[in-house]
Amino acid sequence: MKNKIKLAFSDFWGGFNYDPTKLNIGDNTLYTILSEKYDIEISDNPDFLIFSVFGNSHYRYNCKKIFYTGENIRPDYNICDYSISFDYLDDNRNFRFPLSAMILYENGIKNKFPKNIDYDKIKLEKKKFCNFIFSNPSAKLRNQLLSDLSTYKKVDSGGRALNNIGYYVSDKLSFLNEYKFTISFENSEYNGYTTEKIVHPKLVNSIPIYWGNPHVGKEWNKKSFISLYDFSNMNEMIEYIKEIDNNDELYLKMLEEPHFENDDLPYNLNVNNLLNFFDKIFNESI
Repeated sequence: MKNKIKLAFSDFWGGFNYDPTKLNIGDNTLYTILSEKYDIEISDNPDFLIFSVFGNSHYRYNCKKIFYTGENIRPDYNICDYSISFDYLDDNRNFRFPLSAMILYENGIKNKFPKNIDYDKIKLEKKKFCNFIFSNPSAKLRNQLLSDLSTYKKVDSGGRALNNIGYYVSDKLSFLNEYKFTISFENSEYNGYTTEKIVHPKLVNSIPIYWGNPHVGKEWNKKSFISLYDFSNMNEMIEYIKEIDNNDELYLKMLEEPHFENDDLPYNLNVNNLLNFFDKIFNESI
């Protein structure tokens, strides 16, 4: 029998499902994760609150508070007891579970992220060079890469930022699947800040061109994607992209690289370790 937990959620993004016991309201992956191990009672008088950064409703609650963020924002232990964040903190109140880990879980990847490379199929699918799909127009370095790389070949921009294809992409993964490369720069730079930007192209065997977390190689195999951190400047990276684009052997070699140094998900991307962290919170053993 599962242990029962009285829980509430507050201050999440628009469309978040605050009461997953009701149907067709929205999404709440944290509830889904916790339901694997606990009998969750959504309560107005909870023992534990999970809150995020989009509001201040958490101040109304008098219980143990767990801060969760999918944004590049630090936990504040003046307002929370525990945190689930991007941060590499030497603090047992925090568990590093970046948004990239949440995206892996949402796509059914819990322990391993296998490669399935059929090069003949990939050559048929990957007819286009590179894509850029973002809604935030203010990321200057990302915009620079779009401009500079476009002098080599057209880069298709299908988001709301710098759109050049005449429509907004509705099915992101299907769109990415057509491209050899995907510009995967984060909105901003911070140690540990890895989001869906690196995961989505990998799900469809498009090579990410990455920037955002200087320590991305702590978890992801840097031989499996292109990272600006491996080059002295943008132009040097672009020359490398051209080289891979024009060399099928190099392209296939990069595609065949494992996502991680071994088949298993790294510790902080594994949902089982997140559940162990919650277990310590709910038993107040931290």
